[in-house]
Amino acid sequence: MKPSEEAIEFARIFRSNGYELYLVGGAVRDWMLGKPNHDYDFTTSAEPAEVKAMFRRTIDTGIRHGTVTVLFKGQQFEVTTFRADGDYKDSRHPESVSFVKNLDEDLKRRDFTINALAAELPEGRIIDLNGGKDDLRKKLIRAIGEPEKRFEEDALRMLRACRFSAQLGFRIEEKTEEAMRKLAHTVTNVSAERIREELFRIIASDNPRNGFEAMRRTGLLSLILPEVDACYGFEQGGMHSEDLYEHLIRALEACVTYSYPMSVRLAAIFHDIGKVKTRKADDERGWTFYQHECASADMTDEIFRRLKCSNDERETTVHLIRNHMFSYTPDWSPAAVRRFIKRVGIDYINPLFELRIADAAATGNGNVDLTVIETLSEKINAELEKANALSIRDLAVNGTDLIAAGIKPGPAIGRILAQLLDEVIENPSLNTKDYLGNRALTLSQSQEQ
Repeated sequence: MKPSEEAIEFARIFRSNGYELYLVGGAVRDWMLGKPNHDYDFTTSAEPAEVKAMFRRTIDTGIRHGTVTVLFKGQQFEVTTFRADGDYKDSRHPESVSFVKNLDEDLKRRDFTINALAAELPEGRIIDLNGGKDDLRKKLIRAIGEPEKRFEEDALRMLRACRFSAQLGFRIEEKTEEAMRKLAHTVTNVSAERIREELFRIIASDNPRNGFEAMRRTGLLSLILPEVDACYGFEQGGMHSEDLYEHLIRALEACVTYSYPMSVRLAAIFHDIGKVKTRKADDERGWTFYQHECASADMTDEIFRRLKCSNDERETTVHLIRNHMFSYTPDWSPAAVRRFIKRVGIDYINPLFELRIADAAATGNGNVDLTVIETLSEKINAELEKANALSIRDLAVNGTDLIAAGIKPGPAIGRILAQLLDEVIENPSLNTKDYLGNRALTLSQSQEQ
């Protein structure tokens, strides 16, 4: 392996002081797969105090577990002393950590064989003590040693196996997957933040089906995303020949095919989960799913809160799902187009269209008719070129103007501005300071009565 010049120079300092230094984990694995990865993790025979003595600028990143971050040549290199872990009591943290003097013991404690490859520095000689090279050739994810023990140490490793399957396109070795099924219940000991990170990496991967199928087969999906797991085998009927779970996976795969952003991928995998709650028998159509988009949005809101997602992630995904069933007809007036822009928001129109395309691609034979989206896009662009008011900030008056006109500050200001925007959407010529100022006073007086 040929690491960067900075890493080679870094390693020579260890060598000159009588210590071993190895590059380990993902960077070595990805180099052997021909994938770029400059996220370097180092392991060394030097103990933390000895590492700190060699360099002027260091950070005690995880000193208790033997990890020091060294600031070197404008980069941050994370270095961990060879170690052996004690017993795990919480499916996450070892009760104790002991420093050891050989690489073999250190590599044995890692999760999977493909992540236990090391490159001796500065020469770059690959060291494989656990069969990682062979598993890379076989495209196999195999736990090191006894799979159950690895997952008992850290339950998140089960989700990591699913994630690597999705990212690398590898299959999970039988005994490893069997241990995952047996210990799936322990994933409830893992924090929501760590679960979310692995789940989102699966969704962002090139092979998300691999990750979701691994979670479903092992029972992890029913514990992490029971709302998606409930879609497996759920009949939709109509134009859908596949069950609801398959439809969601196909929609996510369409996002991969079209290189859609993460916001659309997140919406795609959850966009129809509300059908499970809203399905009703219909003599003519078999099943109906009235307002399933609203149910899906509400359920997704709960999921994102449970996973402690950011407000922006949650609000964006929920908004796209709630609006994905928009119904356009060619007889829409310019005012109807403006109402659509106002309801959806200019920044969300393209992602919404992408979600609609992914949804269509996942339905039936997969043929996508872009006529509706192309026609509506043309009308939207025509309205945008007119520069008419489409949001409150586009109005000729603002809250300060209304207060200056004598309207009391408070929530009523927002309600008045919203009503003014509705009127301007219908008739853009009303967007003048004089008209809106007088109209605001009238609305204020009517609200006070």
